[in-house]
Amino acid sequence: MNRDFRLLIDGEAIAGASTFDVVNPATGAAFAQCPKADAALVDRAVAAAKHAFPGWAATPIEERAALVAKIADALEARAGEFASLLTAEQGKPLDQAMYEVMGSVFTLRAFAEMRIEPKTLRDTGGNVVIEHRTPLGVVAAITPWNFPVILVMNKLGPALVTGNTIVIKPAPTTPLTTLLLGEICRELLPPGVVNVICDQNDLGARLTGHPDVAKVAFTGSTATGKKVMAAAAEGVKRVTLELGGNDAAIVLDDVNPRQVAQKVYGGAMANAGQICVAIKRAYVPEAMYDEFCDELARLAKEAVVDDGSKQGTTVGPLQNRMQFEKVKALLEDAKARGTVLAGGEPLDRPGYFIPPTIVRDLDDDAPLVREEQFGPVLPVLKYADIDDVIRRANDTDMGLGGTVWGKDLTRATEVAKKIDTGTVWVNQYLAIDANIPFRGAKQSGLGGELGESGLHEYTQPHIINAVALEEA
Repeated sequence: MNRDFRLLIDGEAIAGASTFDVVNPATGAAFAQCPKADAALVDRAVAAAKHAFPGWAATPIEERAALVAKIADALEARAGEFASLLTAEQGKPLDQAMYEVMGSVFTLRAFAEMRIEPKTLRDTGGNVVIEHRTPLGVVAAITPWNFPVILVMNKLGPALVTGNTIVIKPAPTTPLTTLLLGEICRELLPPGVVNVICDQNDLGARLTGHPDVAKVAFTGSTATGKKVMAAAAEGVKRVTLELGGNDAAIVLDDVNPRQVAQKVYGGAMANAGQICVAIKRAYVPEAMYDEFCDELARLAKEAVVDDGSKQGTTVGPLQNRMQFEKVKALLEDAKARGTVLAGGEPLDRPGYFIPPTIVRDLDDDAPLVREEQFGPVLPVLKYADIDDVIRRANDTDMGLGGTVWGKDLTRATEVAKKIDTGTVWVNQYLAIDANIPFRGAKQSGLGGELGESGLHEYTQPHIINAVALEEA
């Protein structure tokens, strides 16, 4: 790609201290160069955000929100450019990339419409207590490689609307769409309000531990989230952590197995399974187990696995070699323990391709069941007792999402109430909306994103408790 990408620091396009390759996962070959920050540039970015904070926080919220809406407009106007670049660096099919970009536009516009109004806690005439929400300061946003556009917006939108400034550090394997976003922010926002730096996973501690960073917003693995939390502890920084999941789908015995199998397949294989709330385990009643597995296998065999830039592709590559090797190892173990009905072997071609794979007859202690695979490999397990399957679904340190599938909506909802996760969807999957709070339970996160409560995460309460002076 013959394009010069730049970091964004204090309103300036910066070449960086060095560069590194960005690999197209469909080919395994470098297609672009990314500028790399060093420790000094991290410090400059944080200093710029700190300097810009007082003026931005003092800007009326209607003006801040209008600028966030303008970012959304500019993103929409360049949606095709963003989608093509997203497919090149992340691997997802072009139609899915466009869906992510347009979802990002919707998310920013939703945040631009949100407000946190002062809340009167007491008004007795002589004593008035009002809760205001004030911005925190400099936010460090660290974003992952599976949805590198929309997961930035989940942090950028609420941070800016509530009056914070921000330093964004994207994943090193998918940095380019964030740098493109930086170009838009440079044109529309005051210098220092938004800064974008890139690294090769070597500057995260510098950023999260910086004394002038007030909050860290991180999306990624639970293991890395623990490190972020530890780095933030020294300065008692606010943190929002959206971490891993091992989401279970529980299929009830009153459904049409072929119909629901199609939905479960979609929830497991979207974005090649690289979604924090993808279906990672499916639990199916014994009586319909064979039919359900066979339908999943049929769908997997019909998938078009190819370069995401090619028309008709339904499943692209895994995003990077490290994830490719991890999924391969889980798959090899599963092949020895269970029965593979479809897929099972990486494609013999350049790039990081593993076709949709369905595995049955695994025990609950199999690594593919116990761990988050984050790839297009779905274990399907049978059950006989509803209380037992709820226990099995909850038998994990993770608690991000889950799904329940049932014709009797009342019954399905009662089962959903017993699933120990932040969100449970009934008869649907991945129904994430900017206006609805999203947060994890257990080791799947701390704090939350989206909705009005997502705005609150970027503020702190400021209580004004006033009484009138008595007449002398």
